[in-house]
Amino acid sequence: MMTQILMPKATAVWLVDNTSLTFDQIADFCGLHPLEVKGIADGEVARDIRGADPIANGQLSRDELDAAEKNDKYRMKAQKSRHAELLKPVKKAPRYTPVSRRQDRPDAIAWFIRNHPEVPDSQVARLLGTTKATIDQVRNRQHWNSAQIKPVDPVTLGLATQLELDAVVKKAADKKAKDDARRGIVEPEGATLRPASEAGAYEEEEPEVERETDLANVFANQPALDEDDED
Repeated sequence: MMTQILMPKATAVWLVDNTSLTFDQIADFCGLHPLEVKGIADGEVARDIRGADPIANGQLSRDELDAAEKNDKYRMKAQKSRHAELLKPVKKAPRYTPVSRRQDRPDAIAWFIRNHPEVPDSQVARLLGTTKATIDQVRNRQHWNSAQIKPVDPVTLGLATQLELDAVVKKAADKKAKDDARRGIVEPEGATLRPASEAGAYEEEEPEVERETDLANVFANQPALDEDDED
């Protein structure tokens, strides 16, 4: 089995620019298609990728390169890079839940199902250290202890930190918003807060100011009395 090289396109860019190797030789070494290497040489592929020297990073020896340049039938053999272990992604270990807390996980699952159904089961399982099967059992009320399960948030139960919970909920909410926007779903009226002026908010009435009665104006507006009326 051939050793898989790091940054194959960047390596191909360097080999195209700095050696006389054929497209087939570069493609074979980098694990690319010969037409892709030709596209790199023509400037149609990987134009913004900076070349990576496979000799400098320990993936190719000078002797291998010299042998390949002398014989276009020769296929270079990659050697394990000394940087491979450093660049290798570190896989997170499964979340460990203390035995004393494991009985609380169904309560936390029920909390997610009731309050945040938009969070995918995979995220809930990863956060709580449980399985999708257990989540399905709680959701369908097929869990052996269904009668005793009560929704309680995982922070209160000590199964997650507030930061972890907030991150999971926010990620799910953002994804749901994007999916809804893509499908043209509009939130129902009342789902978001409206300005007070639109929501019919109570406006404080101005205090009634007691006005002095202007007697002169009152009598001035009264019709004149006839002499007969005076009697």
